[in-house]
Amino acid sequence: MSPQEQQSILSIALLAAFSDGHKADAEREAIRHLADTLGQEPGGAGLAKLYQDVLLQRVSLGDAVAGLADPGQRQLAYEMAVCVCDADGRQSPAETAFLADLKTRLKLDVAQTLAFEREEAAILDAADKATPVAATAMTAPPVPQAAPRDAALDAQLDKTILNAALLNGALELLPQSWASMAIIPLQVRLVYNIGQVHGVELDQGHIREFIAAAGVGATSQYLEQFGRKLLGGLLGKMAGRAVGGLGRAATGVAFSFATTYALGQVAKRYYAGGRVMSTALLQETFQSLLAPAKQMQTQYLPQIQATAQTLDAGKVLAMVRGG
Repeated sequence: MSPQEQQSILSIALLAAFSDGHKADAEREAIRHLADTLGQEPGGAGLAKLYQDVLLQRVSLGDAVAGLADPGQRQLAYEMAVCVCDADGRQSPAETAFLADLKTRLKLDVAQTLAFEREEAAILDAADKATPVAATAMTAPPVPQAAPRDAALDAQLDKTILNAALLNGALELLPQSWASMAIIPLQVRLVYNIGQVHGVELDQGHIREFIAAAGVGATSQYLEQFGRKLLGGLLGKMAGRAVGGLGRAATGVAFSFATTYALGQVAKRYYAGGRVMSTALLQETFQSLLAPAKQMQTQYLPQIQATAQTLDAGKVLAMVRGG
């Protein structure tokens, strides 16, 4: 894939991210920081400028689509755009209109596109039903008394967090675009389970607010997974991909391992301590845990790859549902 084709696909992904016009300032800043970071990596030249071009409307959807002649790359661009729009929840009318326009412009294979849309929709449906959603999602429950530290409980939670990180790292290695859509719901489930251990009943609204407060934006996280795969040459033609295929080939990805591990550890400290950490302290704690977690992901890469070989669509859906 040429640098021009990479930039066309990334342009479409960024256009999708901003298509609703309502992206929060914190998420925009996270995406800008991501563009700067990826721009410093091999193959990432010009990404910071690309971000600015998209944000300031100096690049159009027509321009980006025109840079993609290969049918597989066009299919990939559409799948990435759908996943970006769905990363933070159901599509807004503006996002739906953007995707319809994109699909028309790309002239996609109908059967392949329908198959992807069914798979991705199944993940979203499972995620919606994964944890209870309270009618008063914005009303915080009473803050419980902080529980005393317990070595056995800490060890069990550490094991739960590690297993969740291994699974999410493995999902990132799968070649199917929809596989990465399961990562955020599984992070929500991890935080939900940690809260339950400490006697706190949580709903999806509260959990997603907590994850965002820690500095883990849903859209920016998905864009990071996608961008690193693309720049690393791990995303090419769509034909012939099989579950686990990318897991065998990958040697340097699975960044969702680190994000999930650090997020789980922050949640453990937050709920064990009676939920008194400020947003600034949450973000500082998450960042301090992210660097060692990235070192751990290299250590655990063989296990992540092995886990990827065991996954199929049915297993992924069952895990998102909590089965």
